[in-house]
Amino acid sequence: MNGKTGVLFGRLMRHILRSPDTIITVAITPIAIMLMFVYVFGGAITASLPSGVNYVNYQLPGILLMAINSGISYTAFRMFGDRQSGIFSRFHSMPIRRSSALWAHVFVSLVSNMLTVAIIFLVALPMGFRSSAGILEWLSVAGILALFTLALTWVAVIPGLVAKSAEGASVFSYPLIFLPMFSSAFAPTETMPAAVRWFAENQPITSIVETLRSLLNAEPAGNEIWIALAWCAGIALVAYFFAMRAYGRA
Repeated sequence: MNGKTGVLFGRLMRHILRSPDTIITVAITPIAIMLMFVYVFGGAITASLPSGVNYVNYQLPGILLMAINSGISYTAFRMFGDRQSGIFSRFHSMPIRRSSALWAHVFVSLVSNMLTVAIIFLVALPMGFRSSAGILEWLSVAGILALFTLALTWVAVIPGLVAKSAEGASVFSYPLIFLPMFSSAFAPTETMPAAVRWFAENQPITSIVETLRSLLNAEPAGNEIWIALAWCAGIALVAYFFAMRAYGRA
């Protein structure tokens, strides 16, 4: 992060720290879904899992991804607000790299979403979440969550730059929030109808969930970790390309 990006990052973080309800709001829905799945549906779903599996551990990775999917909508919303206020135009008249404003929003998204993830972990602990992961596994979990956040944040930048309204800037995230529902996040794919199972097994959330689940349980992640990393990197590169094109036009 260069000096100019750091200044812009500090500006955005001050806004969030003055109004921390944004982070809390993002965490509320995933936590409510976690409570519902564990205490309402958990008994029925656990019957389809291997013996001895802790369902809180099983579904937590999906909850974390759902929270991140929700949190990036605020990136699009904040970026739309900056564009509408004309602050991007003022930045362009200053000796600042054009991409610095975008990177500031991206880094703020990363920090705020990681804070949300930490809140969810803290809530999961009294619900029975336990992990046998070591330091390397925890660092790998943090790295994958950060890479996933960066990838989706660049996706969020695009509507933030091209949307015609604040609602239009954030509505794109709604399908993403529920995408973990159609994966192995909450139930084994073997229990799903053929068409849904095919989709669940071939979308990025499943690979990322399986990787996080293995790491948190200190189990070998196998090829899933490379598939998960490839999905995150691919989404990030494609989204970055189109985001920079949209920024140039804006």
